[in-house]
Parts: sequence; structure tokens; C-alpha cells
Amino acid sequence: MRKLEFASLQVRDLETSKEFYTTKLGFEEAGIPNPEACIFRYNKGEASFAIRTPIGNLEGKELGIGTSLWFAIDGEIEDLQTQLLAKNVTLLGPIRETPFGKILIAKDPDGYNITFLKSN
Repeated sequence: MRKLEFASLQVRDLETSKEFYTTKLGFEEAGIPNPEACIFRYNKGEASFAIRTPIGNLEGKELGIGTSLWFAIDGEIEDLQTQLLAKNVTLLGPIRETPFGKILIAKDPDGYNITFLKSN
């Protein structure tokens, strides 16, 4: 195996999650019709992933534990933090320095960590 080709997160409520990713995080729908999923583009189409209805029964299961998707950003991470806070997005702490650059982590409605990275 050489690279991850695509990522998909199972969500409890497709419409709620779709609203969160588009209006709060600024992801853009890819325009690929699928009644069981919503496929997104981010950062000028350089990355894509999907949210989808559950493949199996999620009743009583906790989603998002141990999962974090990382997205590189072009702009200033401080500006992104301000925008997300203004939209009442739950952030998991302040901006942090890592060996890869500055990161900011948002939590989606199902508990998935969405990490934004501003490379050094």
C-alpha cells in the first residue's frame, strides 16, 4: 500500500453533519450525487472525503474516538480560529505547535477530530 486514496466518516445524521461541514467549516460539496453520502472538496479541491450514513448499526456506539483527519490550510491559522469560534464550533484547545506546524482541532457533531494544519 502506498497512499490513502479516500476517507469516509460514518455519521448519525447526514443532514446535520453536512450542514456543519459546509456552513461552519467551509467545506465545499463535490457535486457527486449520492443519497447515502455527501462528498466534499477542501482547499481548492486538493483533498476530498465523505460523510455517509452508517454501514452498520451504530446504536449505542461512540463515534469519533481515536479518529482525526488532517487538512492543510493556506491562510493564517489564527484567522481560522477566529472564524470557527464566531460560528460556535467546538475547538479542542488552543492553537498548538507541532513538529509539522501549527494545528487547530475542531470537533464535529459525531465526535470526530478535524485537524487543520498550517505548515512551517
